[in-house]
Amino acid sequence: MNRKELNPDSSPQAAFGAHLRSMRETHGWTQEELAKLMEYSSAHVSSVETGRKLSTLRFARTADRVFGTAGAQESFERKWREIRQGSLLEGFPEYVGYEGRAVELRVFDIGIVPGLLQTPEYAQVLADSAVRRGAITPEQATERVSVLTERQQELQRSRPPMVFVVLDESCVRRTVGGRDVMSAQLDHLVQFAARPTTMLQVAPFDMGERRSLNLPVHLLTMADRSVIAYTESQAQGSLDREATSVHPLLTTYHQLQAEALSQAATVAMIEEARKGIQ
Repeated sequence: MNRKELNPDSSPQAAFGAHLRSMRETHGWTQEELAKLMEYSSAHVSSVETGRKLSTLRFARTADRVFGTAGAQESFERKWREIRQGSLLEGFPEYVGYEGRAVELRVFDIGIVPGLLQTPEYAQVLADSAVRRGAITPEQATERVSVLTERQQELQRSRPPMVFVVLDESCVRRTVGGRDVMSAQLDHLVQFAARPTTMLQVAPFDMGERRSLNLPVHLLTMADRSVIAYTESQAQGSLDREATSVHPLLTTYHQLQAEALSQAATVAMIEEARKGIQ
């Protein structure tokens, strides 16, 4: 039997694979036995162990469940976040960990359709643009799109969270990727609004000073009804769990929803915008 020697110091990805192999061998399991417990193929487990395949968030969480390491200092999810850190804003990997467990999500964004609502083509255009500007490497662009795909898949779980989204009108009016990409993106927004667990609204330009938020914000309601806020600047993201600052932000979000267009009016605006794309 061929056994590939691993160098965990060569990269975070290799360290993840070496840790997976070490934990598996400590439990006395073969790759086939671990694969069965994780409900993955043995080839997939082998590829992650040897660093040929990047772990996904779902894979990391499944490994933590099988090995009983969820929440531990050496958890697989924590190592997954370390791998992703290079391509994501500071604070964002930690946010993703909470997002996948939230029972309600509230999102407001300006200028760009938020990630959870992006089509793969729209997301790829944004990532490619960042590469051309020299902001990230092609490898980091690939990771960004991969993380986004995983986040969207997490929302398709058997008991999905309620998702409330308010878009500044600029998200709808600003063409990204040309006519075909933007038209498909707007169609996707209409489909998103039709889901039973979502609410989509647009904050129109003529709202003026009544728009209560001026920066993008994400608010997560957890199973225990605690609320976590995540905000971003150009350089970094920040998580806030303090009720004294998070609850006023939640109130501000509700004020924004009250002033925004209804979902029916929002869908009408999006469909009108799609017809006008050149």
